[in-house]
Amino acid sequence: MPQRKAIRPIRGRIVRRKSNKPRLPSSKWKLLFALGAAMFMFLALIGQLFSVSVIQGKSWTEKAMRQWSRTTYMKAERGKITDRDGTVLASSYTTYQVCVNPQNIQADDRERIAYILSTYLDLDYDTVLAKMTKTRIKRGTEDSESPERVLLSQVKIKDQVDKEVISQLNAMQLGTGVSYYADVKRDYPESGYYAQLIGFTNVDGDGQTGIELTENKNLAGTDGYMKTDTDRDNNPVPGGEEEYILPIAGGNVTLTTNTGLQAILENALEEAATVNNAKTAYGILLSPKTGEIYAEGTYPTFDSSNPPRSDAKTLLELSRNRIVTDTYEPGSTFKVVTLASALDSGAVSINTSFNCSGSLLVKGEKIKCWNKRGHGPETLTEAVANSCNPAFMSMALRMGIDKFYDYIYAFGFNDTTGSGIMGETSGTVTHKKYVRDADLARIGFGQSISCTGMQLTMAFTAAINGGELLKPYIISEITDNEGNVILKNERTVVRRVIAPQTSEIVRGMLKNVVDNGSGKNAQIYGYTVGGKTGTSQKYEEDGSVSSTRLIASFIGFAPVTDPQFVCLIVVDEPQVPSVYGSTVAAPFVQQVLASSLSLMGVPADNANLSASVPNVTGMTVRDAVAALRESGLTATYLETELDSIVTAQSPRSNVTVVNGSNVILYSNGYSFFNYSETEEVEMVKMPSLVGKNDRMYALDQLLKRGLIMDYDPNNCTGYVIWQEYPEGYELPVGSHVRVEFAPEE
Repeated sequence: MPQRKAIRPIRGRIVRRKSNKPRLPSSKWKLLFALGAAMFMFLALIGQLFSVSVIQGKSWTEKAMRQWSRTTYMKAERGKITDRDGTVLASSYTTYQVCVNPQNIQADDRERIAYILSTYLDLDYDTVLAKMTKTRIKRGTEDSESPERVLLSQVKIKDQVDKEVISQLNAMQLGTGVSYYADVKRDYPESGYYAQLIGFTNVDGDGQTGIELTENKNLAGTDGYMKTDTDRDNNPVPGGEEEYILPIAGGNVTLTTNTGLQAILENALEEAATVNNAKTAYGILLSPKTGEIYAEGTYPTFDSSNPPRSDAKTLLELSRNRIVTDTYEPGSTFKVVTLASALDSGAVSINTSFNCSGSLLVKGEKIKCWNKRGHGPETLTEAVANSCNPAFMSMALRMGIDKFYDYIYAFGFNDTTGSGIMGETSGTVTHKKYVRDADLARIGFGQSISCTGMQLTMAFTAAINGGELLKPYIISEITDNEGNVILKNERTVVRRVIAPQTSEIVRGMLKNVVDNGSGKNAQIYGYTVGGKTGTSQKYEEDGSVSSTRLIASFIGFAPVTDPQFVCLIVVDEPQVPSVYGSTVAAPFVQQVLASSLSLMGVPADNANLSASVPNVTGMTVRDAVAALRESGLTATYLETELDSIVTAQSPRSNVTVVNGSNVILYSNGYSFFNYSETEEVEMVKMPSLVGKNDRMYALDQLLKRGLIMDYDPNNCTGYVIWQEYPEGYELPVGSHVRVEFAPEE
């Protein structure tokens, strides 16, 4: 085998052997780099195409369609809202939208068309002309140094233009420069009523408040549209395709209300708020048998067809449906719940008696009766007629926290009623683990608990209808545009609260309140009536109890033998010298019940003697009292008003009432006053101010007693020479007292 020769290294040098592998020429390297770059760009292009066609495909297609076509939307006709008898409360009718097409108007004709449109549409001329000459950058020239501008293809000038105006514009020969599109406008034929309940829509026809908002989905329908092919400047292409989709009309809503009854209630609320100079008044009329709401409203109110949109705060305030949104301490009207609970639980019976000394000591805390002198010995029936606070405190304490709270929750407090009226709240019931005996006692006569008018009405209804708590409802049914029923409400029993025999006893005791107690002003000739008065204090912003801001209310039902109606009226912050539920609210519940019984033809169930109320307005109070006595009637008035002129009366003249009924006189002096009324109003004695040479002293003495001093601010630096009431004279807390001063010399 031949031997290899050893390679001797050369000292100081590195010997490299050449590789036999061939090397690529530089031109081929360049070719490979170009192919790689091309492949990368190709893949990037494929990715971009995928993104545009698949990921963003829908978006780009929509943009392209907007450039290739013009879509004109057609508003669907909104469904009707009617009352139970078919009276239309809200409907829609066709109006038109006026648009200009600036590209179709010659430059020398713009001013003429702008003048005509501004005149007939009642618009500002300069505003119309500015819209007609507004321009945009022409497509395709956006990136140039001097982009070209063109007139807009179409601009809306005004919505909801009546057909008569369109006819006048057509006669002006405006040509293709002006276009008209059908639109829909909302109309409220009974706009004087139902404002808070029905609400209103915005200019686009969408519900904003009330039933219009809560049932917007059913009322709105589905809009239609017309799609037309256009060129690059958005002009119709001759012979292009058109897609026409008809709008689908909305469904119809039928309410449980009766417009006649609604008018009766709202008129009574306006009168109650006006004569009592109250912040607001609200109320409800419903069926105690089914829970159907016949009428409900709030005063002040507004015109649904022309709501004050420019003042958002005022509009929001006027739109509140206070019967479900406002909570308050119900005061003595809550005593019906305490009475029914105590009877049903066995804590008291019809034979139970009480002894009222003017207060009750509860675990060391003295809680007063509204009558500081006390009612003395009294039966349960008498205690209810007297609205005796200690009696109802005793009922609550006998039941105990657990038992009484079971009934309170069973009657529906601390929970919404599900009435279907917008904005309903639930009130406040303090959790029983935080309630002391003194708190429980106060709850017994309607303090330390808050509720809405709707909650109180349904609890009262359960107490007098046989013991069943019903779910109130305002919507009778909803149908689609073809008449198919989507929703139908019927009588719904939430739960049984008390036994039928307990309810019968409660009805009898509430009848006695109207016959012989504080509810006399609710008596109706020919009918038996039951009810309960209530007066409660409000709270100041700092949480303290106000001595001047009060709420007066009355809740009643008729006939007692077969209840057809329950009515609650709440008068918030009446500004009169004395605030009684029996005089501030009861006469107006009487007015509503009497008119409702007559309108609906409910048979009379009482053969009591009648009397006709004479017209005494314009007389002095002294002469009016005499005229009423001659007619077998009594009067409620202030002794200091005898020489004042009667400006209003309740009941009104020529109304048939029960013989011996009370007529409340409103004068241009002070409003009514009645010290003999057995109602829960704290009385204070008038201090002696005459001869005091200090205005602040007089003011302080009156404020300590919860009285308000009226005086001439331009003559109040001397000593007191006259006070309206003598020393020791009893006045209700919150009364105004006139004081006159003389110069110091």
